[in-house]
Order: sequence, then structure tokens, then C-alpha cells
Amino acid sequence: MKRILTQALSLILGCGLLASCATNPYGATNKSYKKQAKAYAKSLRAIPAAPNGEHTYPQGDYWVGTTNFNLRKPNFVIIHHTAQNSTEHTLKTFTMPSTKVSSHYVIGRDGKVYQMLHDHMRAWHGGNSRWGSNTDLNSSSIGIELDNNGSEPFPEEMINSLIAVLGKLKKEHGIPAENFIGHADIAPVRKVDPSPLFPWKTLADNGFGLWFDEDVLEKEQVLREVPVGGEGDQSPLLVMETVPKYTLPEHFNPLDALRIIGYDVRNPEAAVRAFKIHFIQTDVNAPLTEDEKLILYNLYQKYL
Repeated sequence: MKRILTQALSLILGCGLLASCATNPYGATNKSYKKQAKAYAKSLRAIPAAPNGEHTYPQGDYWVGTTNFNLRKPNFVIIHHTAQNSTEHTLKTFTMPSTKVSSHYVIGRDGKVYQMLHDHMRAWHGGNSRWGSNTDLNSSSIGIELDNNGSEPFPEEMINSLIAVLGKLKKEHGIPAENFIGHADIAPVRKVDPSPLFPWKTLADNGFGLWFDEDVLEKEQVLREVPVGGEGDQSPLLVMETVPKYTLPEHFNPLDALRIIGYDVRNPEAAVRAFKIHFIQTDVNAPLTEDEKLILYNLYQKYL
């Protein structure tokens, strides 16, 4: 009887282990992740070896390890849409070595969040990109992929989870509000994500990203003097006129403003399109209108 009970218990435990493995189809890639992380940890713990070959130099009398260091500090969050069919499709893409692409977080349409990489490690999500003078966004940013094909709305469940993730990242890493940006912002020639359907204003209202002032396009009424013709000392007429509340400076240069905000303006049309995808979200391939220039000027002042 004791033997039978032992065999039964072993069978139950074995089935339990198999079931736990079966619930996670990424067991093999998780193992690979741990192996790579272990190799990096081993390398970091090792005492630096003396150089050999062409580039040699005299070594100190002993190794001295500083006590003042930490891991890389992410200072940007880059938001993407996946342009794929499903969350599972994206997870598979990011676990295939041949694709050479990855992201720290993937958020599904249902709001489920998959953290695929530690925040302090470097994911391969930005590619050839630039923001201001930063030409290696992968080394200073956290990438977040949203399960969206690029032509559909972003579900409320997804955005709620995104805001929760951004709140955690902002608190833990001290990321400035203006450094929550999109893939199109940092790669205007190559990318258009997240699409113009993405609710950037909602994010800005929650402290993630900047937005223009609501009254920037408002009109106001002013009294204007109109000369009265004819002889004699006649007072001018006062007429009410509707004028824009704000006006552009005489020598305002939109490309300079885009550059100061952070955009790569070497391709002006692409820079304008990226700006409009983020802040205007209509007619993104058209030149800037006068109203849109007012919005740009308002934002440019916030980025100074």
C-alpha cells in the first residue's frame, strides 16, 4: 500500500510539473533568457583582465573595484504599435533570435502586460533613431509595444494598463514627462507608430508627454479704431474685430522649433509628418497649416 501511495504521489507531482510547463509555451526561451542573464552576471562579477595584443598598457599594483556604480538608467520611454496580428504573434517574434528585435513590455488588447526584459537592460526596439543629440535611444530608453495593427483604435483596457506601467516607470526611474514619446518621433523617415489613433492627449493629461494649451487656437474680440473720412475734427470709429488670441513671432521657423523639441529635421517632410502623427492626428502627410504652426510654437516654448 505504501508503495502504491508513493507511486501515486509521484505521478501527481509529475503531472503537476507537466501542467505548469504546458501553461507557459515560452519555457525554452525563458531558459535561454536566464542563461544569457547568468553569462552577463558572471562577466560583471569577474575582475577585469589585463589587455593583451596590440593595445596594452601598464597595470596598477592591484585591482581596485569602485563602490560607486549602478546599472544603466533609462531616461526615455518609447511607445510602439506592433503592426502584427495578435499578442501571441508579437511574443513569438520577440523570442526568435533571427528577428533581432525586442521590447521591454508588450501590452495586449485585453490589457495584459508581458514584461519581457528587465528595465535596466537594453532592448532592440528603437533601431536607427535620433532624438535631439541622442543617436542611440536603445541604450537610454524602455520600449513598450502595444498589440495594434496600426489601423484600429486602442482599447480602453490597453490604455489603462499602459498608464499604470508608465506610472511605475516614471516613479522608479525619474523619467521626465517630456521623454514619453513615440517610435515615429525618433525615427520619422522609417516609422509611423503609434498611429494617429493613439490617445497622446490622454497620456499627457496623466503626466506622460507634453501637450499644447487648450486655448492656443482661440479667437478673441478687440476694439479697433477706424479712421473717419471727411473734413473737420472727427473722432475715429471703434469697431469690434475677431482676431486670433495668439500670433506667431515674425521670424518663427517651424523646422528650428521641431529640431529644438527633439525631431530629426534632416528630412523636413518626415519630421513634419511625425509631429502631426503625435500632436495633430489629422492630414498627417500635408504641410503645416497656420493653426498647426501655432500649436508647434506653443509646444516649442514648453520644450525650451
